[in-house]
Amino acid sequence: MKLQYRDFLIRSWEEGDRHLAANIIGSVLAEYGLSWQPQEADEDVLKIKEFYRQTGGEFWVVERQSKLVATAAYYPIKRGNNAVEIRKMYLLPEVRRQGLGKFLLQELEKRIAERGFKEIWIETATVLKEAVILYEQNGYQPASVVETKRCDLVYVKQLTIDD
Repeated sequence: MKLQYRDFLIRSWEEGDRHLAANIIGSVLAEYGLSWQPQEADEDVLKIKEFYRQTGGEFWVVERQSKLVATAAYYPIKRGNNAVEIRKMYLLPEVRRQGLGKFLLQELEKRIAERGFKEIWIETATVLKEAVILYEQNGYQPASVVETKRCDLVYVKQLTIDD
């Protein structure tokens, strides 16, 4: 999978991206006062094949001038109706406010819909204000039962034929 957005290359994760992707996620979490949890919430970043590829999900990385600057992913989940969870959508500060987050979210939604899923779930933290605004502005509705300790918000979006 390869996509272009402005001067960003969005592509499927490769083995050599493991530590760079983990560093992006860890640094953004730290920026917002959240901790990197390799044994819990972030275990999936260290085990991309098991959590994403072997389950029918995808993990994308975003490059700008050959440097990784963002991540975005999803995988099927048991809750909901034929659902996936969007995960690990993190952008370094220097690439925010350029429409990249919205573009990634829309492309993930398209891909998820093409693959026949009916619902998208997202868990996040109130402190990630930009993410919360992005989800709410793009049709995600508050839901209940947060499953990740680090998160305090959960959203769901129903996909329709038009999506």
